Amino acid sequence: MTAGVPAGSVRAGAGGVAVLGAAAPGESVPGEPAPASAGVATAVPVVRSLDGRPAADDPGPQPSPSARSGLPARVRDHLELVRAPAVLTVLGDTVAGASAAGHPLTGRRAVLPLASACLYAGGMALNDWADHGVDAVERPERPIPSGRIAPRHALTVAGGLGAAGLALAAAGGGRRALAVAVPLAVAVWLYDARLKDTIAGPAAMAACRGLDVLLGAGVGRLRAAAPAAAAVAAHTAGVTVLSRGEVHGSTRATAATVAAGSLGVAGAALAGASVPVEWRLLTDTPRASPAQPSTGKGGRSAGRGAGWVTWVAIAAYLAQCVPAQAQAARTPTAPAARAATGAGIRAMIPLQAAWTARAGHPGAALALGAVAAAGALLRRATGPRAVSET
Repeated sequence: MTAGVPAGSVRAGAGGVAVLGAAAPGESVPGEPAPASAGVATAVPVVRSLDGRPAADDPGPQPSPSARSGLPARVRDHLELVRAPAVLTVLGDTVAGASAAGHPLTGRRAVLPLASACLYAGGMALNDWADHGVDAVERPERPIPSGRIAPRHALTVAGGLGAAGLALAAAGGGRRALAVAVPLAVAVWLYDARLKDTIAGPAAMAACRGLDVLLGAGVGRLRAAAPAAAAVAAHTAGVTVLSRGEVHGSTRATAATVAAGSLGVAGAALAGASVPVEWRLLTDTPRASPAQPSTGKGGRSAGRGAGWVTWVAIAAYLAQCVPAQAQAARTPTAPAARAATGAGIRAMIPLQAAWTARAGHPGAALALGAVAAAGALLRRATGPRAVSET
């Protein structure tokens, strides 16, 4: 399960462009062992003089990406397996769902975002396990086909993370949350193992993310969180559809439709949001704005803050995803589709923040902004060849 699309949902053709920074293996010198996989170290052609000795400008052995990033190789391999930067984009699902349902964001409910993260990361490991045969031909730089992680180990990681996700859901939300977590886990495994390459793939992926939002609400409060879940699901479906052009390119109509869908998702979030009082005065609107959420002391000021944060979060959402989608509509090439897919995945966080603020929790929404910043730092920390988010 991914933020919008699991890795492997796109079948790369021979010679296709690797996703987000996978380097091609270096050339080997006749008579010498072939270089290590590109996933382990970046091999470079060895420059030799006519007498066989290294030339003066031979750069020599190059450090592995993990060494350059300061991370142990085994740690980086597992971060790549579970698409660590993208895992951060699911933490806000349960926050938005709990906020919409009126649940406090304290106490044991703080565990629910970790449950989502485990289920998501487990789905990513399962995805690579399910696709390791085709990846051996089409994307050999990935952890399993490159030999850095064994298929059986990846399956064990997937099962362990899935079990941990269910346990954390029960700990954070009791039986009401577990009643949503179980079908969510089933949907993730069904998507990765069966549905992702079918016509039902985008809808199945959207259902996974929608259920993840409902996990924060739990049985008995699902209706209150349904609008937020529908918004996240709709955005996910668009990202998944667009991601199918990551290798061979998309179409102008597809990318334009996805961009229009993003505008619709933003409009739905703002439809019932509080309008900042300063904006009402500027527009001289005599009507009363929708009721401001209130939570005890300082409720009125909190409501104003929620209105501002909601609008700012939606602006950030649109700025994150729409320009890349519009570019893909103008030039529907594979690189443009990949860029738009990555932007759509990262846009999940401001969308979650908007629904969280709209429900009267601007502080939690701002905390999700910090999660987005952490994701940017993680992408930088994983080295020059960033860990794929798609």
